[in-house]
Amino acid sequence: MDTIANGLTTIVNNEMRNKRECIISPASKLLGRILRVMQLNGYIGELEFIDDGRSGKFKVQLLGRINKCGAIRPRFSVKVHEFEEWEKKFLPSRDIGLLIVSTPKGVMSHKEAKEKKIGGRLLAFVY
Repeated sequence: MDTIANGLTTIVNNEMRNKRECIISPASKLLGRILRVMQLNGYIGELEFIDDGRSGKFKVQLLGRINKCGAIRPRFSVKVHEFEEWEKKFLPSRDIGLLIVSTPKGVMSHKEAKEKKIGGRLLAFVY
């Protein structure tokens, strides 16, 4: 069961149906960090964790700005100078979209990772 893929698919499906918000279940810390990166870059609105006594849920406000997002499996390792190749594979154009990367300094967008000159593992894409 891939919680990241399930969560991102839920977001895309609700965006296509023009919903204002969606509930993602089950929640995980890594999914929360990915959603936080999407929020900081303006793809989603408010993000709220709901503790239901099990694994929890995320309540996400949708802004209608996501065309496609998904998990990248397997989680490929990427060096700083290799980001351009992966952008070509997963994103539609040069300045459109984000790759979300897990680095030793935390989960961040590929643009931040380029600025800080650190590599990591690809987790997801969004545009």
